[in-house]
This record gives sequence, structure tokens and C-alpha cells, in this order.
Amino acid sequence: MRQDATIKWKQRRHLCRLVAVVAGILMFAAGAFAPPATARLASNKVKPQLKTPPAGTRLHVTTDRLTYNSNTKIAVATGRVLITYGKYILVASRVVYDQRHDRMRAVGEVRLREPGGNILEANIAQLQNKFRDGFAEHLRLLLTNDATITADYAKRRNGNETTYTHVTYTRCKTCLMADGSPMWQIRSVKVFHDENDHTIYHTDSTFEFLGTPVFWLPKFSHPDPTVKRRSGFLIPEFNYANTFGFAASIPYFWNLAPNYDITFRPMITTRQGPLLRATWRHRLTSGSYSIDGGGIYQLDKKLAPPGNRRWRGFVRTAGNFEINRRWSWGWDGTLASDDTFLRRYDIDGRTRLENRVFLTGIHDRNFLSAEALHFRGLLSGDINHTYPYATPFIRQNIVLDQPVMGGELGFNTSIYSVKRRTAVSLSPVANQGTDQTRAIIEANWKRRIVSDGGAVITPFFSLRGDLFITSNLPGSPNNDDITGRVLPTAGLDLRWPLVRSGGFGQQVFTPVFQLVSSPGESRTSRIGNEDSVALDFDHTSLFLHNRFTGNDRFEGGTRANAGFLYNWMFENGGFARVSFGQTLHLAGKNSFAAGSGLNRSQSDLVAGIAFQPYEYLRFNYQARFDEKSLAIKSQEAGISLDTKSFTASLDYADIDAAPNYGRPLRLEQIWGEAKYRFENGWSVFGGFRYDLALDRHVRHIAGIGYDCDCFAFKLFYKESNISDRDATAKRAILMSIEFKTLGSATLGSGF
Repeated sequence: MRQDATIKWKQRRHLCRLVAVVAGILMFAAGAFAPPATARLASNKVKPQLKTPPAGTRLHVTTDRLTYNSNTKIAVATGRVLITYGKYILVASRVVYDQRHDRMRAVGEVRLREPGGNILEANIAQLQNKFRDGFAEHLRLLLTNDATITADYAKRRNGNETTYTHVTYTRCKTCLMADGSPMWQIRSVKVFHDENDHTIYHTDSTFEFLGTPVFWLPKFSHPDPTVKRRSGFLIPEFNYANTFGFAASIPYFWNLAPNYDITFRPMITTRQGPLLRATWRHRLTSGSYSIDGGGIYQLDKKLAPPGNRRWRGFVRTAGNFEINRRWSWGWDGTLASDDTFLRRYDIDGRTRLENRVFLTGIHDRNFLSAEALHFRGLLSGDINHTYPYATPFIRQNIVLDQPVMGGELGFNTSIYSVKRRTAVSLSPVANQGTDQTRAIIEANWKRRIVSDGGAVITPFFSLRGDLFITSNLPGSPNNDDITGRVLPTAGLDLRWPLVRSGGFGQQVFTPVFQLVSSPGESRTSRIGNEDSVALDFDHTSLFLHNRFTGNDRFEGGTRANAGFLYNWMFENGGFARVSFGQTLHLAGKNSFAAGSGLNRSQSDLVAGIAFQPYEYLRFNYQARFDEKSLAIKSQEAGISLDTKSFTASLDYADIDAAPNYGRPLRLEQIWGEAKYRFENGWSVFGGFRYDLALDRHVRHIAGIGYDCDCFAFKLFYKESNISDRDATAKRAILMSIEFKTLGSATLGSGF
């Protein structure tokens, strides 16, 4: 027994040493020393709480017994005493009010709720000057951020300055030791709360963790719960990576005004020197924008290209503004010195940058979007001079409010102008020239008719006109082409829902049949394919009139889509959904190529299943089968579980190669994540992604954690095997510790 106790003490001692380091960091970041008066005034962006009710506010008393001495002008309330004065609420066993001196003394289970939401509990409290000033003995103050201050004595003067003696400060309410003491607390000989500048100042303070003193500071301060933002150092971050060595970052937040600020984020690395970074944020009346930028002069440039340079950096800016309640505009753009800088220094993990300026309008069912776009690939295989600029890219959808011929009439418009330095052939059916301008206008009409027998019949018709101006298109007989086409579509959608209700819930079986006819595509060799490269035929697109993802391609010919939808809604809220079907190409030119599943007269079979027997368990599966051999061409499966103690998900995807549609290789991956929460606050978690086609781990993570009302801890290992030139694969062990209301810190080591 004695040996076990010794081991536990050593374990606690090692943990306390670690916590001492983190606590010291957090307390220093919170403000190791009280700031000078000028700094406090500069950061005073929050108005002091109103301590005195307006003139004429009456004092209301509810009590079991009330006596009043007219000579001494002293009133005594005993029993269950409740006093309200403006937004103040006072509860006590006995209250003595001295009317001459405007002084009130409360005794016995005193509880005072202040206008700001703080709650004072004490044995004895005295209030005067209309609740502005007073003192309390053996008190506990419950702050609005769920922190608690206890003190032997407290005195308030001037309505906004409170001094506490022999104080403890903690956030712990349920996270307690065996003896009932909090997991962590700060003991201070003296605490001064200045509600004018919303700061709490501690003097002669000791940080205790697990009942053991681990850190001492002569002075430190932190904002009170009313402060949302204030200038000062943020929580430091420490890390180690094989790419840049040991790194330390101590951000500084400068609150320049209530609506704009700047955060400096310097990161000092042992191998490459300092990386300087700053983020500017500005909120205006109609919206906000931000600018984030940084750079480094690398000490070691013996890296794989493009990392073999001294100066590297980036800038990113984003904004979003409202013109009125229907219209908004903004931008999002990133510039980087080279392809790998953002990933090497863990700034941004994206492998492709999309820069855009946009204008958006939404009103009821009408929509307009106008954008200017530019793309940049960041992987070694990307050829950026084939990436386009799209200026402009405009889409508009309008639906008329009034019915036309008993149905719904709408209009769609799409305009873009694309430019690139070099033409490219992505596949035999996807060529892209150096310039292409496209204008499309489409009118579409549909009417929903329900027969007496319950059948839902929806005739539909659309008429679309396209104009393309193309230059230097691979495979085209001309360098410059102007191509126009008129594309009508007519069809009929027939659905007959069959409903059955019983003791196990409601079932709806709906056979679906569609007949769609359009002229065959023509002149495709003279039109670039910019927005219809990718194609995924599955149960969700079975009953679409045009299964291309964009408008450069158009599904032509006469085809029939047939299948069914099945929905079983359980009485406990669960459900089962099944869909199945196939497309038959009856006449005309088939618009699809090999790999689509639609290139033959009978398409592949598609099916989808969603099964949720209980609210915490769900299963999904969808697949595409060869219509002759029933071989699986693509399939995706997933299962998820979400209970109070256990959360998990597992997904699998197996998709055949389709070179004609931007997928040159077969994809087969499995990925998942799980977390188990023990009743004592501890948890274990992990996740992974594995590429079965390439037989390699893509990324994985595993760790343990602890979380309670005042403290959070995580220790985990993560690995990413994605490598691209000097942005090499990364492995790291990371630890994060958070003392709630004080802050959090992250320590890491990569290898």
C-alpha cells in the first residue's frame, strides 16, 4: 500500500511539474503584471455596469415580519426576506435598514444578484449609498463566466472598485477532488476588481493543481467576464517539426478600436529563423474584411524546389459586405510565393487556391451570382498555365410568381468568359482552348397534376439557346469558332405513390417513370468543355433531365428513366429508404463516353439505401452495377453511431477509373473516426484514412483526452503521409491543456 501511494505521489508530482509550466504560461499570457494606467484606459471599450438604479426607483420588501422604529428610523425585516431595488435582488434571513444613513445590513444566508448577473453569497453583507458601496464577510461570488471567487472579506467603494482579501479563484464546480476541493484554483492574498476598466488584479498568488501548489506570481491580472476583447499577449504555442526545427509563437492582439484590430503572430524557428505574420480585421457598418500575411527569410535554403529560396511568404484577404437585405458582395483571395510554402509551415493545407470576387442577390426563389475567378494548383503535377481565369462568371435563376398555363415558368441565364495561357486536352471528350466566352438563356416550364387515383403527372418543357466564341481549341479545325445551338427538351414524369400504414409505421412505395427527349448534341468538337468535365452517375442523378454537372455539355437523345423510391418511416422516428433504377437510351445520339455508366443503350443500374433504425445509428450504401454482368463499377458505404458515451463512423469508397471524366485512376479508400467517453471525464479517440488502391496510410490520429467543467487535456499522435517536394510527410505528438477562463496552450513535437 505504501509503495502504491509513493508511485501515485510521483505520478502526481510529474504531472504537477508539467502543469506548472503550462499554468505559468497561461497566467503570464493573462497578464503577469498589471498594465500601466494608460494601457488600461486605452483598452476600456466596455461601459461600466450600472450600479445605481435610476432616480425614483422604489425599494420593494417581502418578508415574514417587519418592524419600524420611527424614532431611530430603523426597519428590521426577519424570516424569509426578499428585497428588490431596480435590477438588484437581495435575499437574507434578517435585514436591518438604517434610513438616516441609507445603510442596509443583511445577515444569514445572504444572496445578492447584481444587475450584470453576478451573484454574491455571504454570511454578512452591508450595503449603502443605494447599493453602490458596502462590504461582505465569508463570501462567494459567482461570476457570469461560471468562475467562482471566495474570500474572507470584501469591500466595495465608488460603486465599481472591490477589494477582496484571502481569495480563491476557480472555474471548477463539478470537477472536484475526493475531499471536495477544486481540481485547480488560484489562491491570492489580495484581489482588486476594477469594474471601470473591467480587470481583476491578483497579488501574491499561488496556482494549485490537484491540491498541490505548482506556480507562484507576485502579481498578475486578467479581464473580468464582461470583456470580450482586449489588447495583450495571447496564449503561446510551442512546436517541433522536422521541416523547421523547434518553433515558438507568442501572438500579440492589439485592440485598436471596437471594430478593428490586428494580431501579430511571429513564429521563431531554430532551423529557418523567424517567420513574421500579422492578421488585420475590420468590421464596418455593412460587413467586414480581413488581411492575413506573412513571410520568412530562410536560413537554410538547401531544400527541394520550390523551397530552395531565401524569401518566402503569402498574403490572404477575404471580405463580405451587404448592399441591402437582398444583395451582398465580397472577395476571397490568396497569393503565395511558391506552391509548398503554406503547407510546409502549417499555415494552410489546401492543395489548390481559388481566388474570387463575387456579387450575390437572393429574393424569394430568384437568385443571381456574378463572380470573377482564378485558380492555382499547388501540387507538383499541376500545370498552372493551363488553369483558367473566369471573368466574369454569371448565373441567374428566376421563377415567376404567377402560374403560366397552370404550371411554373422559370428562366436560367449563364455567362462566362474564360482565358488561359495554354490550351489543354484533359481527355478525349474534354478539350479546353485559350479563350472561350459562353452565353446561355433557358426557359423552363413544368406543371404538377394529381389524378383521382393518386398518380402524380408532371409534364415539363425547356428551350435553351447557347452561343460559344472559342479560340485555339485542341481538335478544332479552326483557330477561332463562333458556335450557336438551340436545345429544346420535352418530357413527362409519372409517379404513383402507394401508401401503407400499420403497426410498424408508414410505408410509401413510389414507382417512377420518365420520358425525356432532346435533339442530339452537335458541334462538340468546336466547343470547349470548361464546367462539365466531372460526372458521377448514381441514384441521386437518375431522374435528372440533364446529368452533366455544367452547361457546356448537354444530354441529348430520347431516353426513359425508370425505377422506384421506397420510404419506410418507423414509429420511433427511424426510417429506411431505398431507390433503384436505370436509364434506357431509346433514340438519337448518346452524349456520354466510356466510364460514365450511361454510354450504352441500357445504362448501369444504380441503387441507394439509407437505414436508420434508431436516432443514434445510421447506415448508407450506394452503388452502380454493370447492367450485364452486375459487376460493381462504383460503391460507397458508411455507418455511423452516436451515443452518449461512444461516437464512431466508418466509410468506404470504391470507384472505377474514368479517364474521360477527370478520374484517370481507380479510387479505393477506407476512413473512419471514433471516440469513447468514460464516465469520469476521460476519453480515447482516433481516426484514419487508408488508400487501398495504393496500399498506403494517408493519415491517422490517436490520442487520449480529459474534459470537465474547468479543465481540458489532450495528448495525441497524428501522421500525414501526403508529401510534395519540400512539403514532406509529417508526424507529430501534440498536447493541449486548457484551464477554462484562463486559456489554453499547445505543445508539440514532430519527427
